[in-house]
Amino acid sequence: MQNDERLFPIEKKETEQCTKCTKKKREEVKMKRKILAALLASTMVLSLVGCGGGSDAPAADSGAAATEEAPAAEEAPAAEEAPAADSGAAEEAPAADAAAAGGGTLTVWCWDPAFNLNAMYEAEKVYQKDHPDFKLNVVETPWEDIQTKVTTAATSGDLSTLPDIFLMQDNAFQKNVISFPDVCADLTNSGIDFSQFAAGKTAYSVVDGKNYGVPFDNGAVVACYRTDILEQAGLTIDDFTDITFDQYLENGKKVLEATGKPLISMQAGECDLLMMMMQSAGSSLFNADGTANIVGNDTLKIVLETYKSLKDAGVLVEVNSWDEYISSMVSGDVAGTINGCWIMASIQTAEDQKGNWALTNMPSLVGAANATNYSNNGGSSWAVTTNCKDQALAADFLASTFAGSTELYDNILPSGALATWAPAGDSDAYATPNEFFGGDAVSAKIVDFSTKVPSNITGVYYYEARDAVAVALTNYINGADIDTELKTAEDTVNFNMGG
Repeated sequence: MQNDERLFPIEKKETEQCTKCTKKKREEVKMKRKILAALLASTMVLSLVGCGGGSDAPAADSGAAATEEAPAAEEAPAAEEAPAADSGAAEEAPAADAAAAGGGTLTVWCWDPAFNLNAMYEAEKVYQKDHPDFKLNVVETPWEDIQTKVTTAATSGDLSTLPDIFLMQDNAFQKNVISFPDVCADLTNSGIDFSQFAAGKTAYSVVDGKNYGVPFDNGAVVACYRTDILEQAGLTIDDFTDITFDQYLENGKKVLEATGKPLISMQAGECDLLMMMMQSAGSSLFNADGTANIVGNDTLKIVLETYKSLKDAGVLVEVNSWDEYISSMVSGDVAGTINGCWIMASIQTAEDQKGNWALTNMPSLVGAANATNYSNNGGSSWAVTTNCKDQALAADFLASTFAGSTELYDNILPSGALATWAPAGDSDAYATPNEFFGGDAVSAKIVDFSTKVPSNITGVYYYEARDAVAVALTNYINGADIDTELKTAEDTVNFNMGG
């Protein structure tokens, strides 16, 4: 697989714009935190004088809780001793120094024992081959708990409760780095080669032109279809490859007429498909300066109109829950789906359908500038905290494993952990035919898809914007004026942003 810049649509200009838009906000946040820290310090002094030790101090409680859940946190330096995210600690202590040391223990927070935790244990084994004294303390921590703990630590000014490394959902990365600028270490010059990842993936964890995350799992969008159902309409997987949504609609009408089955299902009130469509054209719900990009967003309007046309034609059917969505696929009520590649795990639970599925890229938007057949939905990246006592070791570990080991990605491939690290796609393991999907080498195909995904801007209020657009879609489908609904959505986002 080639690492051709033409496959990486993010532009330096966009990154520089994003740098300007967030720098001011980050400085404001830092100043507020300094003031808060000073107030807390003075309050603590008074408390110690008046109460003989201040056993009820919040910081003590926080530290005690962290000791129970992450033993290594006890040994971590206090927040004031930890280098700031932009202090260049990783830059000053090259990863090579950590490699020479050959030892040390890192505490990691992540979730899902069969997926994320398994990946970390395998990474530990790979790194131990050259560093036999190295150890990981992997603490199973649900994503919601990680977000809560990060927020609590940052707002309290006590980062000592945080681990050395934690996993963060990609869509929340920019929000956390911008809101809590002291939490994540700057990895830009840490020895990690970010050019070997698709720019659309690394963009999630880039703020002010700096890299704060090491990409992990792949959320590249795939379109999966039941070939036996398509055949009843005289169609093959080739009829769904490199097509537009207009062609998709016409194919869907043929399938519906021949079989009575819609092409796809989507959960009502959710906007995953909308976001996939948006990113496929490199469009975002926010501008580079952080302002909402909803009213006047031509691509977003095309997305809503496209979705409605699919639903009105019966090519797309809405269901009421996630369980119904999964059931509609594996029971054969629909002919396929469009989603992040992780959906393949659910599809393959229908063992009786082995060999009757095929995979290709998603349709492109008609009339949208920069439209492609590639997008992303989901995925996560590793962050190193400024509380980490040996950031060089953490960076070298990540550079040698998730950003540097084909062996690691071969080992975790059976668990469904598809790489976003491009060299992994050249491995023999990724070239292995998948009999469930008609003997196609789908793993290598997905890695290739991931290199072609346009970047987008998530920012601080991404989830609020998604929710507002989802409401707009529902109302539009039910007959409301599209421009009115988009105006209401943007007003809602601006209100949440304090505007």
